[in-house]
Amino acid sequence: MKPHLNPGAGPTALIADDEDLPRAELRRMLASAWPELQVVAECEDGPAAVEALDAHAPQIAFLDIRMPGMSGLDVARAASGRCHTVFTTAYDSHAVAAFDAGAVDYLLKPINAERLAQAVARLRERLRSPAAVPDIDTLLQRLGQRLQGGEAAAAPRLRWVSASVGETIKMFAIEEVLFFQSDEKYTRVVTAHDEAHVRKPLREISDGLDPEEFWQVHRGTVVRASAIARAQRDELGRITLHLRQHRETLAVSQAWAWRFKPM
Repeated sequence: MKPHLNPGAGPTALIADDEDLPRAELRRMLASAWPELQVVAECEDGPAAVEALDAHAPQIAFLDIRMPGMSGLDVARAASGRCHTVFTTAYDSHAVAAFDAGAVDYLLKPINAERLAQAVARLRERLRSPAAVPDIDTLLQRLGQRLQGGEAAAAPRLRWVSASVGETIKMFAIEEVLFFQSDEKYTRVVTAHDEAHVRKPLREISDGLDPEEFWQVHRGTVVRASAIARAQRDELGRITLHLRQHRETLAVSQAWAWRFKPM
């Protein structure tokens, strides 16, 4: 996360994109299209973007949809009701056009100067409005479903996990797995009655999981949603998950606390 602080300047924003060049190009274009805008932080991944939201409370978040560790959609959920969101994305425009004039805006990569000017005009208008920043959870759910449908053929789902234990290779059906957890260079795979370590990073495993079935709840933890018995919040607001078929508890980081908002 790279801070850019200039106290007393105009409206504030953060930029989150895992690629250096698009991030720098957007900063350059914003400096021209909106000189008084203060970019308070630049982030290379989703969790860093959520940390920047908490640290700087920007009024606007420019978020790449595809980012490591946590998608732009997840960051936007964490930012819901706190700041205005603009997605920067290489997705086909038809996938996000429904949100063109709504609470969520988007800029299709490579970003066009005229389109950026349009987004800036909308943001200026929203900042002038006395109305509260809208809660956009429902819009994000619809957008996530639309984008997920468009990627279904490109991202085959993981069905089995194989792990070497000495001279034995253990086979775990994905339906048996309760959670995955990063463990240095390995990923720990845990079922109700067994566990093992695989030589594959959690990020790669997550790409093959159904995000509706397996939830990221921490930078290093992905859990099967149906395996969660309850989420318990302590006096400091920290959330701990208790599982149905395992005694181990799992910590939830602030970046993913939005998953456990009361309905």
